[in-house]
Amino acid sequence: MPEDVRDAIERFADHVISTPFEAIPAAAITAAKTYLLDSLGVGVAGTRASYVDAWIDGYQGAVPGAGGRIWGLGGTLPTPAAAAVNGFLIHNSEYDCVHEGAVLHPMATLLSALMAEVEARGVAGHATDGKALLRAIVLGVDVSTSIGNAVTTGLKFFRPATAGGFGATAAIGAIAGLDRESLLDAFGLYYAQAGGTMQAHTEGLALLAMQAGFCARNAVVAVRMAEQGIPGTRGTLEGPYGYLRLMEDAYDREALLGGLGTVWRITEVAHKPFPSGRATHGLLDGLSSLLAEHSFSVDAVERVEASVPPLTHRLIGRPVKEGMQANYARLSGPYTAARMLLTGTLDLTDFTDEALADPATLDLGARVSVQADGNPDPNAFSPVTVTIVLKDGRRLERAVDVVYGSPAKPMSREAHLAKFRANIAHGRGGLPAQNAERLIALVDDLETVADTRGLIDLLVSA
Repeated sequence: MPEDVRDAIERFADHVISTPFEAIPAAAITAAKTYLLDSLGVGVAGTRASYVDAWIDGYQGAVPGAGGRIWGLGGTLPTPAAAAVNGFLIHNSEYDCVHEGAVLHPMATLLSALMAEVEARGVAGHATDGKALLRAIVLGVDVSTSIGNAVTTGLKFFRPATAGGFGATAAIGAIAGLDRESLLDAFGLYYAQAGGTMQAHTEGLALLAMQAGFCARNAVVAVRMAEQGIPGTRGTLEGPYGYLRLMEDAYDREALLGGLGTVWRITEVAHKPFPSGRATHGLLDGLSSLLAEHSFSVDAVERVEASVPPLTHRLIGRPVKEGMQANYARLSGPYTAARMLLTGTLDLTDFTDEALADPATLDLGARVSVQADGNPDPNAFSPVTVTIVLKDGRRLERAVDVVYGSPAKPMSREAHLAKFRANIAHGRGGLPAQNAERLIALVDDLETVADTRGLIDLLVSA
């Protein structure tokens, strides 16, 4: 980077500091409400994942004290720990929204950290109103996804956590009212704590989602350190050891900064209709279309062939295997395809111990082949071509260029709300059904809400 060019982190700080709520277009506010509600529901559903109690107990032992509430379950943890636990809850079912271009789940790290701070600052007498919350979400997503969207090479570190933490820091800084220098300090202090490896993805571990929690926790700590006057780095993104030079391999600076204030990244975010890695969705979309268009029984299927971009192959090419856990299966194209063909859909019940060990699923999954197609874009999820080969020799083929759930092929509001209600019902905490309806109404009218801690009130049992 030339010496006379400011580090891009300064442009992001200026964007967060100088953008008022009134400058954000209606489409971005609508998207923020959609993915706020979606993420709250996904977080409640995440209470049924493996290791939730161990994760909570670990934080209670390491960092005692009360603070933020745990979504769907109740109980409190210190604010940084609450951010970590709720970040894990949002991402552990692989059901949270994603920005495909950035290869980043923008809400898991951001919303868990932001809502933990909303609670803490509310208790201290500084309530966060609905407009402030929506502004923080939009600007935080701008920061994290602009960083991810600029990267021109494949994943090494787990970007939803590492770059996601910059979005969380921006969002907390927005509601905290940090000045420019303090926000720059916070970004640098967060970067000093950023971490998360793709090795957890490769091994199919729950640790993958926990990494989003680690970075949510660290964003909370970073802002609090900045508020105490502790200085952070200034070459945070583009310095010789900045994020884009150390944790990524190459990036496009024009793509990094070109859309600030004109392109609202939250409007580019994709829904997840299925509780599995977004890279499985092209395959599932194609299979769903073929099931709807053709009449055949699953017993008539000889094999399934999927041709996918290299990133998609890397993320979901793993085979089915006996003894696999849900975290592994959610990122297996063969497993998710087999369940889609056997049940006609894919939902949270497809990742129970019984489903994971089902002999018919293992047999069919072993006959699903996922192959890389040579696409030169290292961050592409599509196009995907799906072929079902039947035992009578017929080949049923579907090419998927735009995947269901993306802004160009969105879930309807009815489908979005059905997903939300199902997630609330799936949680362990036994939330009453009326809480889901009250949350929908509250988010719909969020601009008029004086204290957004009311969202959390409806996520915990009385």
